[in-house]
Amino acid sequence: MVEHVKQFVNIESPSNEPEMLQRSAEFLAKVMTEVLGKAPQIIASDKGPHVHWKGSDDTKVLIVGHHDTVFPKGTVAKRGFSIDGDIARGPGIFDMKAGIIQAIYGLSEIREACGAEILITSDEEIGSYASRELIEARAKATGNVLVFEPSGNGDALKIARKGVGTFVVDIAGRASHAGLEPEKGINALMELAAQVQAIAAIAQPEIGTTVTPTIATAGTTENVVPAAAQITVDVRVNVVSEKARVETAFSALQPTVAGATISVSGTINRPPMHESAATALYAVAQSVATGIGISDLQGIAVGGGSDGNFTAAIGVPTLDGLGACGGGAHADSEYIKISKMGERAALAAAITRALVNS
Repeated sequence: MVEHVKQFVNIESPSNEPEMLQRSAEFLAKVMTEVLGKAPQIIASDKGPHVHWKGSDDTKVLIVGHHDTVFPKGTVAKRGFSIDGDIARGPGIFDMKAGIIQAIYGLSEIREACGAEILITSDEEIGSYASRELIEARAKATGNVLVFEPSGNGDALKIARKGVGTFVVDIAGRASHAGLEPEKGINALMELAAQVQAIAAIAQPEIGTTVTPTIATAGTTENVVPAAAQITVDVRVNVVSEKARVETAFSALQPTVAGATISVSGTINRPPMHESAATALYAVAQSVATGIGISDLQGIAVGGGSDGNFTAAIGVPTLDGLGACGGGAHADSEYIKISKMGERAALAAAITRALVNS
């Protein structure tokens, strides 16, 4: 299992590199064929290939994951897979390549694997626009979803997630010489400064809505009044109705600098995953955990989104955070605990067995 994780991590798969994603998908197909004894289907999309393995035509459990990562091409050459004691490191190992391998190995241990299917997509890190329809269709067909995103703090499962969206605010002004005739310009940077404050005011943290400007750009050189500026904003919501309010608030933004114009794009793409969607499956997980020596399996709510947000929102029971135990997602420090891999694979097997036999 560790050797397959090593190989998988060292096959780079940035979200926007189709050729690299193709190699990653082909590797996954090879592992599934070797470990599970049956080849998956590789499904082409305009965002790279998805990998879909089915134990039979009558499945009751959908295992969900993604093989794209946030790390750019060339990261492996700088810091590929490595082991130091119980800790394994590498780009994408925690989010979520080790979890995928654990799920495959877990299914290999049970005859009930015939009642499960695995869907590993190629675009989760960039919004799942090319895979959402397929994920939702397979979730409805199976009726139970296990998401192998990495564990939460304390190796906890994830039983609730915030909804997630990204907005981009583009500001158009007019350039002029900053020294000779600044009055002839329309300063997009000045407008940006005002809009950052207006955008931040959309937040309602008391109900879990965060609105965080994360990237701002303006100007071309030091002696030119900026003609253009852009703000990128991260939005998270706990309440479904906040989607409409937040999107309306962004649409209502008005310029404050005379002559400046504003355009807004974006949406809250992932709806919130409420704890109620995980209740039944979390109970199953806690029940079977004791039988494999896990005495205190916790569940937590987190701010990050996953493809589990989609499946929960359409009413399919969904349990998340079943993947690797470790930390540092999306960071150079990303790691997993090797000693937990077998335990998590066994948990995947036990939950799947219980659901298939129910």
